[in-house]
Amino acid sequence: MLAFTIRRLSQSVVVLFVMSIIVFAGVYAIGNPVDILINPEADIAEQEETIRRLGLDKPIWTQYGLFLANALQGDLGNSFVHNLPALDIIFQRLPATLELAFLAVGLAVVFGVPLGMLAGLKPDSVVGRVIMTGSILGFSLPTFWVGLMLIMLFSVNMGWLPASGRGETVDLFGIPVSFLTLDGLSHLFLPAFNLALFKMSLVIRLARSGTREVLLQDYIKFARAKGVSDARIIGVHVLKNIMIPVVTVLGLELGSVIAFAVVTETVFAWPGIGKLLIDSISHLDRPVVVAYLLLTVTMFIVINFVVDILYSILDPRVRLGGAN
Repeated sequence: MLAFTIRRLSQSVVVLFVMSIIVFAGVYAIGNPVDILINPEADIAEQEETIRRLGLDKPIWTQYGLFLANALQGDLGNSFVHNLPALDIIFQRLPATLELAFLAVGLAVVFGVPLGMLAGLKPDSVVGRVIMTGSILGFSLPTFWVGLMLIMLFSVNMGWLPASGRGETVDLFGIPVSFLTLDGLSHLFLPAFNLALFKMSLVIRLARSGTREVLLQDYIKFARAKGVSDARIIGVHVLKNIMIPVVTVLGLELGSVIAFAVVTETVFAWPGIGKLLIDSISHLDRPVVVAYLLLTVTMFIVINFVVDILYSILDPRVRLGGAN
């Protein structure tokens, strides 16, 4: 077990190092932030001073060496635009994205599991076919288009929900959250629902296939033969078994929800790290972009590392297979 953990940890470190090179080279090779950050009428001396102050006068490999040395100490550089540590700016926006992501995953489970079970229990009915058709649309429709349609319908035409912003927030353990206020919830629902649609479609399909599989098991037949009610069979035996793959998949998908909330946050002007990324790219704020991408990569690595360790504990064949 120790050897398996060390091997997985070593692989994670190598992946993070390789990704840091790719991210740094890709971001720092595109555009010149000086063209955006200084006045176009500035003279050559001012431009050279700005380039020197930002450290852009050094070769890219020297810049990467300095970046790596600082990163090992927890410093990913200062924002060119805000002149603040890039990580501090990201962590200021992170609660808004986490709030949006967790509510989106919650909506995917709350709506996806019952709909998937219903489609699994009645696969040939009109309701079952409509649910599965809806799940296909959830996979297929572009997120930005769905977001715009939600704004047009519920904000512009009906006026029920606000179209943008985060609304009123209150501090919870020193962190501003919006789900504890009615105004915040009204601002939160549309972007969370838009972000949840794809995952909801995934949950519907997982729940449907799981339901169809569980209904064929012998213990379900025995339970019915003993006279156990359908409500108890579905609510206890079926639900408990289909939630295992649903929770596993959503645990892995949570990272992608957080990382790829960019489109939803941009459409709804939600002040999270996704919108911060778009703003930073438009201003060529390289340190913030690099910090965001590396934080995202680290998050995926940590999630997959934890899942690997849990699987190795639950199933020894995982670590035995990796040892061959």
